[in-house]
Amino acid sequence: MSHTPRPVALLLNVAHALDHLFLLVFATAVTTIALEFGFSRWEDLMPYSVGAFVMFGLGSMPSGRLGDLWGRRRMMLVFFFGIGASALLAALTVNAWQMAAALTLIGIFASIYHPVGIPMLVQHAKSPGATIGVNGLAGNLGIAAAAIVTGFLVKWVGWRAAFVVPGLVAIACGVLFARIAPHETEPPATRGRKSAVELPAAMLARVFTVMTAAAATASLLFNLTTNGNGQLLAERMRGVIDDPATLGMLLAGVYALSSLAQVVVGRLIDRVPLKRLYLTVALAQAPLLALAAYAQGWWLYAALTGVMILIFGAIPFTDAMIVRYVDDRMRSRVAGMRLTVSIGISSLAVWLLGPVVKAGGFHTLMLAMAGIALCTTAIVAWLPGEAATRRAAAALASG
Repeated sequence: MSHTPRPVALLLNVAHALDHLFLLVFATAVTTIALEFGFSRWEDLMPYSVGAFVMFGLGSMPSGRLGDLWGRRRMMLVFFFGIGASALLAALTVNAWQMAAALTLIGIFASIYHPVGIPMLVQHAKSPGATIGVNGLAGNLGIAAAAIVTGFLVKWVGWRAAFVVPGLVAIACGVLFARIAPHETEPPATRGRKSAVELPAAMLARVFTVMTAAAATASLLFNLTTNGNGQLLAERMRGVIDDPATLGMLLAGVYALSSLAQVVVGRLIDRVPLKRLYLTVALAQAPLLALAAYAQGWWLYAALTGVMILIFGAIPFTDAMIVRYVDDRMRSRVAGMRLTVSIGISSLAVWLLGPVVKAGGFHTLMLAMAGIALCTTAIVAWLPGEAATRRAAAALASG
């Protein structure tokens, strides 16, 4: 097979959308769920979702290992059916601890996609940056869908439907994927494909360290914003727009527009030196986050749009580095190890979000995120430049 068949690529992109949608259904509906479960404030229920994000990270390592050694097609089938069934269980919960267990189960199956689905998608790609960009667009459209679809389902049907509908969609996608995805003749670990740029072990370790650390800080920003934006808009737009469904549509608009940044960045990665591009995107986040800390009403909405464009625009870099520097035979395992560390750390954001906002408000949270963005910039500055990697690769080839 010289390329990934288009219907399979489409389902892999839909899977990315579903992956992010499922992780945000609870955060979008948390106010309604909190009232039904007997909580007076959404902030008090929010920490119960931390298990989903912890397992989203911790599960990535075994998921990546199974993807390389057992097969990516098989693991994607586990993803579709497992996450769909877990969502149906979440819809049946009647208290906070049952919900916590169901969300943790969703996190376990959600951990499969990134170390398995993305390597499966790019393994034959001629322009991996562009492919990653489109895949990132799909994932963030899932975030947008979580905002708008969950908002409408909660308003018109109830919060349980917000889990049931995407759960049934995921199971249907699994049935379709089983029918059209070609069977793998061998697991990825036994293939003979090499990375695009081969580096000495010391430089590869440096790249992996930068990749993991930058991904951890970027994931902190991603989790804090995507889990908190709904409540931020509700607070800062109060008196301007108060209807939850309308706020959901506004937030979906932010995510949809921001998703396009991944397509742009993905194409630029194939053409522009990666370090320079990454530094530019990371550094630009801090001033906009600081501005958002003080903005109200429509000014907040404009600042938030800028923030999310840059946060989403930073997402393709890690996968691009894996494609560029890591052999396809072990990409799922490397991605899994990276995700375990970075998402494991960033899952703290979900646990801290409610208490931090309750204690210091969104003003404090946004200023802290500006500091995190500066940390990302400092980490990326340590990434080897294009000239250095070319010299190292040439020396390795000649030696």
